[in-house]
Amino acid sequence: MGIEKSNIPFKHEGLGEKEVNESRNLHGDNILTPPQKTSMWRLYIEKYNDPIIKILLVAATISLALAFFDGKFMETIGIFIAIFLATTIGFYFESDAARKFEALTSLGEEQPVKVRRAGQVMSIARREVVVGDIVLVETGDEIPADGTLVASSDLQIDESSLTGEPLTTKHADMEKYGERDGAYPQNLLLRSTMVMNGSGEYLVTAVGDRTEIGNVARSSSEDTGIKTPLNRQLDRLAKLISKVGFTIAGSAFVIFLVHDIITNTALWHSYDYIGMAETVLKYFMMAVTLIVMSVPEGLPMAVTLALALNMRRMLKSNNLVRKLHACETMGAVNVICTDKTGTLTQNRMSVKDMLRINDDDFLKDIPLTTAIAINTTAYAGVGNPTEIALIEWIGGEGADCEKVRREAVITDVMPFSTERKMMATAANVAGRTWLLVKGAPEIVMQMCDITDTERRRAEDFLREKQGRAMRTLALAAKPVGGDRINVELHGLRLQAIAALEDPVREDVPDAVAQCHGAGIDVKIVTGDISGTAIEIARQIGIEPTEGFHITGAEFAALNDEEALQRVEKLRVISRARPQDKQRLVQMLQKRGHVVAVTGDGTNDAPALHYAHVGLSLGSGTGVAKRASDMTLLDDSFRSITHAVMWGRSLYKNIQRFLFFQLVVNVTALLLVLAGSIIGTELPLTVTQILWVNLIMDTFAAMALASLPPSREVMAEKPRPQNDFILSRPLINGIVFCGMTFFAMLFAMLWHCLHNDADTGILQHELTLFFTTFVMLQVWNLLNAKTLGSNHSAFRYLHRDRGLLVVLLSIVAGQWLIVEFGGKMFRTDGMSWQEWAIVISATSVVLWVGELWRMAKRIVKSTM
Repeated sequence: MGIEKSNIPFKHEGLGEKEVNESRNLHGDNILTPPQKTSMWRLYIEKYNDPIIKILLVAATISLALAFFDGKFMETIGIFIAIFLATTIGFYFESDAARKFEALTSLGEEQPVKVRRAGQVMSIARREVVVGDIVLVETGDEIPADGTLVASSDLQIDESSLTGEPLTTKHADMEKYGERDGAYPQNLLLRSTMVMNGSGEYLVTAVGDRTEIGNVARSSSEDTGIKTPLNRQLDRLAKLISKVGFTIAGSAFVIFLVHDIITNTALWHSYDYIGMAETVLKYFMMAVTLIVMSVPEGLPMAVTLALALNMRRMLKSNNLVRKLHACETMGAVNVICTDKTGTLTQNRMSVKDMLRINDDDFLKDIPLTTAIAINTTAYAGVGNPTEIALIEWIGGEGADCEKVRREAVITDVMPFSTERKMMATAANVAGRTWLLVKGAPEIVMQMCDITDTERRRAEDFLREKQGRAMRTLALAAKPVGGDRINVELHGLRLQAIAALEDPVREDVPDAVAQCHGAGIDVKIVTGDISGTAIEIARQIGIEPTEGFHITGAEFAALNDEEALQRVEKLRVISRARPQDKQRLVQMLQKRGHVVAVTGDGTNDAPALHYAHVGLSLGSGTGVAKRASDMTLLDDSFRSITHAVMWGRSLYKNIQRFLFFQLVVNVTALLLVLAGSIIGTELPLTVTQILWVNLIMDTFAAMALASLPPSREVMAEKPRPQNDFILSRPLINGIVFCGMTFFAMLFAMLWHCLHNDADTGILQHELTLFFTTFVMLQVWNLLNAKTLGSNHSAFRYLHRDRGLLVVLLSIVAGQWLIVEFGGKMFRTDGMSWQEWAIVISATSVVLWVGELWRMAKRIVKSTM
């Protein structure tokens, strides 16, 4: 086969130095512009977009303004500390991940490229390639820029980084071969694709950001406006809390002020404007206190800590999380769109089966391993993937491919071509010349003298393997008298038929089964042919159903309404382009799905970016990694199921903290309101509220965030993304526990007030009251641990070391405050007997919870 030439006009000798400079000035360097980095200050300021943080900022501003009137800045300082800690922790972990990510995806632009300039072939850095250059490529080279072929010889390109298609034949002579089915024209070479076979020269037509890979990279960095499910949940929670808090505070302010005007007529009918202002300010301060008490200051801290801890743990298991919220969003995913090559498969061909047809005396001097070694052009790890697979099979049979080649003398070669669908080699082996042929079975078998029995064996084998979407090759040989390959090949003996496949990763079928069991739909989107895509789907556990497959061209031809109807049943899209993947993701999102996308190629980048969660592979392209939210460093599809388990468990941990935190807030809110009604001083001081709402709740956030994931969540269906984070059972539990704790504490407060009618409530009694309040929450923390299950709080408690440490820390902190807090915390110490009474009396909270969970287990077991 000769070298193909195109009729495209170009300078055969290449560009001169002046022309190179002019082209570079006009078209720029051959560099992909990296996404603009977000400054550290902007990254930190973005942390203040959290809806709960915004409420806290409003409360802090009001509190600060009032502090200038009464000189009490402690509460204001406490709120600002809560804001600072929550935002700084999130900033630290995300910036740390960004640094690790930049190190992971650093690209080298100094890769050498062969070009012809001024009639001389020279090597230059990839970044120095310009439009108009003539680039020379051969097996193993990476295409440095987009361009049009001007000469080619048996050129085969791996376009999997753009289309997912591992092997595409390219031709320079388009007039001879015309347009064929494929993602891109057959005379077009694209940056970042790989030459797997043959050689060629091409004229560079686009460099840098104007290449196809540059266009894909731009679309993968557009602002999608997609909000994660957790973002939406926190938005709704913030609105609810603000409505409840401001309604209660506003109502209380009006009621108490009107009541004072009616009952304290002397003040309001006098001209004591300072006294009136002080009264209004007192009730306004009470209203602000109610607003602050209604806002869960610890929530941003809890969410950030939970996400950050998961982020660190997942990094230790080779999963790099770039964006904190991606950890939780994985728990809401109900559709995973994945490419095939490199994600589901190993991206390397292997010989699955070898049917030996003839091994008789006629072929005894040319063993099958010898014939394959000579009649291939690939080397170990370099070359056509099919030939690499054959060489690896030879090694597995104990043959030394390089030794065989050194001992043989090749006299003639007929390279493989898509027209002939075969290749042939004439070689002298041990003093005898042999003609060796391999290629498509339907072509090679016509050249062979074959018996009916041999034909039946071969056809049965082919029918079975091709039905499973395997690639098949026939191998034949015969001794010849001359050193040249005859034009008419005939009289060969069929040696064997090889069945090859790109193996599915071993962990994929089980991981897909786990996804299905967890209610997650898996869809394959690939540039490969339909037969292979459908067979891979079958192998990983996706069974064919009506409407489950479509080609990229057919999908693109559907209007939006038709596409919206089809996406639910679709499981496989073959021959897909990058825009097809992106459109599929957007259609699924319009249907209300939470979508994750996995991929390793540049062709996956737009879909990775537009998905709720983009999962790139560690071996993938830099563009894919930049577009993703998480990178699976070990390239394991099983890591996806781990991420789902972590995400679902994390969401439950956040709900558990909300239960704990809001019970505290409801109890404290009602106590402050009730204390104002009965006319006593605030039952909890500002510093005590700071301890309860910030320090203790931060410990609780750490405890609940550190709870390990539970595999039980994988038996559940994905939660609807519009479900409120405060479910009805959760709200009922918060109200019940909050009202119960309030009733207990208010009864204690009422008793103390009327027991000392003359002197008022003593400081020691308020110390007992404060300690009782804290210990109720300590025991309730164990109840919160079991939220969402019927398990005992003591189940696996020995493994929850973080929770045990936090419980002991809270009790120790409370003891220090009570014994040494003095005026700052309004405490005066307690005896060990009092400690024992308070701890044992408040433990009833846990025992009642245990009885309730036991009853539910019994009922469930009898159903």
